[in-house]
This record gives sequence, structure tokens and C-alpha cells, in this order.
Amino acid sequence: MNGERVEIDGGIMEGGGQILRVSTALSCLLGLPLRVRRIRAGRSQPGLRPQHLSGLEIIRDLCEGKLEGGEIGSTEIIFTPGKIKGGTHTADTKTAGSVCLLMQVAMPCVLFAASPSELHLKGGTNAEMAPQIDYTVMVFKPIVEKFNFTFNCDIKKRGYYPQGGGEVVVQMSPVKELSPINLTERGIVTKIYGRAFVAGALPIKLAKDMAAAAVRCIRKEIRDLYINIQAIREPDNRAVGTGSGIIIVAETSTGCLLAGSSLGKRGKNPDKVGIEAAEILLKNLKHGGTVDDSLQDQLIIFMALAKGVSRVKSGPITLHTQTAIHFAEQLTKAKFTVTKSEEEDPSKDTYIIECQGMGMINSN
Repeated sequence: MNGERVEIDGGIMEGGGQILRVSTALSCLLGLPLRVRRIRAGRSQPGLRPQHLSGLEIIRDLCEGKLEGGEIGSTEIIFTPGKIKGGTHTADTKTAGSVCLLMQVAMPCVLFAASPSELHLKGGTNAEMAPQIDYTVMVFKPIVEKFNFTFNCDIKKRGYYPQGGGEVVVQMSPVKELSPINLTERGIVTKIYGRAFVAGALPIKLAKDMAAAAVRCIRKEIRDLYINIQAIREPDNRAVGTGSGIIIVAETSTGCLLAGSSLGKRGKNPDKVGIEAAEILLKNLKHGGTVDDSLQDQLIIFMALAKGVSRVKSGPITLHTQTAIHFAEQLTKAKFTVTKSEEEDPSKDTYIIECQGMGMINSN
């Protein structure tokens, strides 16, 4: 593929791995050679971490591209994409780096591959600073499939900080094009459910305490709804290491899914973990949007690729979302507008993210 190389400043706005994920995925899809400078410039450890490098390597392998500067600590890469094939690909962070972030970078690309793909993603399934795999399956999957594609996500093994060791297998078939989405009606909350888990050396009582504390917290705001948070001990043969956490999902009458989640760590009271997740969920319910803060930015690349106008009602726009929009507009012909939503209720802080998608067509 030829064309002018696109220059990306990896140190602006969110200034982290997300810039790499959005820009390399779009570079791969559009056949645009790319140079990213000042990678993670503002971080305490600048440059590529294992997490980011494995993401770049899977994109390179998916399209038989060329990657220069692909080593840990590198602050500049040059990426030259090839043609996106399907088939089986493996990415392994060899750390607790998030498999969900690997999925974020690879998924848009394999949708436009020549044949079905199977991705074996290894690392942390429940990691800090990233969506938990449970969030990906319970919230991200049903909503993103509204763009008119489906995928299968099989959690083979769970892996936790610090050693990782988790494995997820994602299977997807390519599409001709993506349909736009319209998520502007919140509806009312009809049910709340979730899972509190422990793995490894931790007793099931911890999971029960997290769940109970979360329910008590939600009950202060939402009294009349049945809340079903299951306490689960992950089977030893399906989990590497010791970990704990909780995810709580609220489902609405219009099919919206919003969540709150939190991870346990040594010395952190399980009640605190449960309350943290419940408070994040309540905050996401309060703003009146149809998506939560974690989903907002993950939808941007799909909106940009879809054919037609997508509209999503959200709470306050996160820096991750602003960053995703900036780079999606820089690399595609998609046009985004963000406007304050005209609410009947002025206490609601909601926005409409609208996108005229580029209408990417799968030439395969």
C-alpha cells in the first residue's frame, strides 16, 4: 500500500496507549503508513510497555505489515500495513497486561479481513486501568454487536496481577460494512446483576462481602429493584494466581447496559471494593446517558467506520473519548460532533456524540 506517511504525536491529550491502539488499527484498515512519535511521553515510564508492544505485534501479524521501533521502551514506531488476512493469531503480553486492550486494537481490523479470524490473547483478564474481561463480555459485546457483527469470546483461563497467565479466545467473521447505531433513549433501569469473584488462595467469604456491601450501597439510591450479584470462586484449573473483584451491571428497558467494577488488592477491605463498584455504577446511572464512562471511548472507532450517522447519548465526555475522536477524525473521513443534550431535567449532565461514519467497505 502506498500513500503519504501519517505523523502522529503520541504525547498529546490522553497521551497513553489508546493513541497507539486507535491510530494503528486505523492505519491497518486504511492502508496508511504511520509514524508515531513521543509514545506515552507524559507517563512515569515513557515508551512502549509489554502491553502496547503485543498490541502492535498482533496488528502487524494480522496484515503482514512492517513494524520498526517495536521494542520495550521505544518512544517512536514506524508502521507500514499490508493486507488484512484472517486465520489464527496469538498475542501474549507475558505480563498481566490486559487482554481486553489487545482485543480493542485487533477487533476493528479482523472485521475487515479476508476470512474468519481466531485470536488467542494472553495476559491479564482482570487488570487495573483496563476493562475487566467480564465487562467486555457482559457490556461491551452486546452493545458493540449493534453495529451488525457478532463475535465469540471464550475465557479459557483467568490471569491476575502481577503474573498474568490468562487466555481468551476470540472468534470473528468478517463483515461487508458496519451499520450505524442510535443509542439515545435511556429508558428506566429494569434489573441489576453482577458477579463478585475470588480466585487462588482467597476464601469465598471475600466475594460474599464484596457483593453484600455493593447491594447495601445501591439500596440507598434504588430501593425497589431486585439485585442479583453472585459470589463466585473461580475454579483452580481456570485461573492463574490470586485475584478478586466485582462487576455490577444495570440493564434498562431500552436495552442499555451500564456498569461499575472494581478489583480487590492486598490490604484493601472487600467492603470497600464492593462499594467502589456500586458508586461507579450509580454515578453512571445519574448522568442519564445510554453508555457508561468505560464504553464511551470504545465505540468511537466503530462509529467512525460505520456507514451512516451514529448517535450516542453519554455522560460527560472523557479524555479517552476526546482522544479517540481526535485521532479517528485525523485518519478517517468521519466527522464527529459533540453537543450538550437538551434535557428536560437540567441536573443531568448529558451529551450527544454524533458521527457521520466513513462507510468502510470490506473489499475482500
